[in-house]
Amino acid sequence: MSIEPIGLLTLIVGMICLQFGFRVMAATLVVATLLGSAAAFLVGTANIQPAHVLLGFGAATTFMRRRETAQAIRATRFPEPGFWLMCLVIYGIVTAILMPRLLAGTMACIPLGTSEYAETGSTVPLSPTSGNLTQSIYLVGDFTCFIMIVAIASTQSGFTTIAGALVAYAACNVLFALIDIATYNTGTQWLLDFMRNAQYTLHIEEEISGLKRIVGSFTEASAFAEATLGALGFTGTLWLCGRWPTVTGPLALASLALVVLSTSSTGLAGTPPLLLILYVTALKRISFRPTFSTAALLCAPLAVVAVILAAQLDADVSRPIHDYLDQLIFSKSATSSGIERNSWNSTALQNFFDSYGVGVGLGTVRTSSFPVALLSNVGIPGTIFYVLFAMSAFLRQRGTPRTFPTDIRLAARNACFGMIIGNTFAGTTVEQGLIFYVLAGLACAEPERNVVVASHVPGRRVGART
Repeated sequence: MSIEPIGLLTLIVGMICLQFGFRVMAATLVVATLLGSAAAFLVGTANIQPAHVLLGFGAATTFMRRRETAQAIRATRFPEPGFWLMCLVIYGIVTAILMPRLLAGTMACIPLGTSEYAETGSTVPLSPTSGNLTQSIYLVGDFTCFIMIVAIASTQSGFTTIAGALVAYAACNVLFALIDIATYNTGTQWLLDFMRNAQYTLHIEEEISGLKRIVGSFTEASAFAEATLGALGFTGTLWLCGRWPTVTGPLALASLALVVLSTSSTGLAGTPPLLLILYVTALKRISFRPTFSTAALLCAPLAVVAVILAAQLDADVSRPIHDYLDQLIFSKSATSSGIERNSWNSTALQNFFDSYGVGVGLGTVRTSSFPVALLSNVGIPGTIFYVLFAMSAFLRQRGTPRTFPTDIRLAARNACFGMIIGNTFAGTTVEQGLIFYVLAGLACAEPERNVVVASHVPGRRVGART
């Protein structure tokens, strides 16, 4: 194992955050999830990212507190979302250990990670892979992150801290994208080498239609697009709800522009359904008073019509747009990348059927769609556990409508929907990343419940120190 310079910096930041408490640690963790192309430690061919190092610091400081530990345990009780996520993690780990060995050699697969067979870029006989271990560790980290965020956000101060950290996450994502563009155009990409040290294949110097593929602080454009869809869903919803509009409005607009210009098929295909979700959110919040939701309802259709008419009336304007969309979406399946990704999905679906719906094991096979990854890796049981987690986390009504906590939860839910949409187009694994589970944890947190409980304790004032 070797420690990288950014790993040493991560340890220093973690030690400093310890002095300021678990809420500051959690907020730092949220922003650190942006460092998708960084490795704090290198263990063989595996990368330990800065966010996972800080997750260790955060979990240690949070679960040393009795109140937060009790909230974390409560989040895992039946039928809370944490219970179904815990079931997915346990089932995933069991399949990662057993299924690749029980089914070894019985079918062909495209492995995720290294296996006993040489990497050929095509199918090999099914066998255990390095992905079985790494994906199990990542999924345990996701579960830990989820219950930790639920515990921290169970108080008003913790809830506000995590919400503010997610706004900072969106702002830093925009900043990293602008730095990525600037360093590429000036030939100074080496300035970012310290945070692009992970042992992944980095697609940081590619162009499409004369546009630089925006990767920001991630490894490729699709990963950047997925993160930006989440940022757009969060800040866009907060702007519609009138929460911190002078900050969330510009961030939502910048995120929208960057995801469209990122040259990522994931971003372009995922933006329309996410905008539809935001439009439905605005419809539900319509009132006769002048609000941001009302303005969005009136202006959005007119803006769409104006763009379509401008493109239809001016061929010089419409041709580049058509060529751009055609190359990234309409003709994507005919490209070498599209053909390769389609082969991943078709092979993985065949693995699902050949395993009789049980799955071939967490982290065993590579896909290019999150639903396919669920079915092929953890089968029908694991998919059911995930669906139950998502339904209980995102579809359950919590709190009083149009209050601050409810608006934040709504924003977190919409952000998760945006990331699920992005993963559906380009998700290679079951693991969705720490930031997804930060958002999911915030969507499930109910700080109002603790306020109500405290107000009914005899002799205790609401907000009094304990």
